[in-house]
Amino acid sequence: MSSFFDYFQVTSLALFLFVLTGRALYLLLTKNINPIAIGRGKRGFHFAFELYAFVGAAVWIIEMLLYSLHLSFRIFPSPLDMQLIDSTAARVMGVILATLGLVILVWAFISFGVSWRVGLDVKTPGELVTTGIFAVSRNPIYIFLNCWFIGIFLINGTLIFLVFALLAVGHLHYQILREEKFLARLYGGAYEDYCARTRRYFTL
Repeated sequence: MSSFFDYFQVTSLALFLFVLTGRALYLLLTKNINPIAIGRGKRGFHFAFELYAFVGAAVWIIEMLLYSLHLSFRIFPSPLDMQLIDSTAARVMGVILATLGLVILVWAFISFGVSWRVGLDVKTPGELVTTGIFAVSRNPIYIFLNCWFIGIFLINGTLIFLVFALLAVGHLHYQILREEKFLARLYGGAYEDYCARTRRYFTL
């Protein structure tokens, strides 16, 4: 049974990278839009913040692969390998959360059109998107990431993945607040109206 959860982690990563890379290449090759805005035109704290997020995500991916492939090497000291949760029910819940997140991710990319960016694009931002899944949530991709990080913790159940999940949730919320200020300046009243009718995470 454990092999299923191992395969699921690798598969979820492959699907994420496929969707992300495919979308980025589509925008770059067909629309002449570079959607990767991490670090672009930024200095000081904002550059360090985005770099930290990129490096942290890369380390998390490596750690997830080490666990799912049952390799003995670990990036972090052994105390962080402490098992906090070890149950099939928790692992199933993790799979459900991560799968739900992936569905949200795909829906978000469809709704985004050509406006999708990674990071704050101060030079070539897209149009404000308020339809599709964005009529339900202002930040569906961040919901996906939260679901994925928490889901992977539930599947593995170790302290290091709990630490990653907590750091990710806090980091993503701060990034949302940064984006809200940026979008308010960029789109003005249209964004304020959008915020008034659509919640940050989920609109009932």
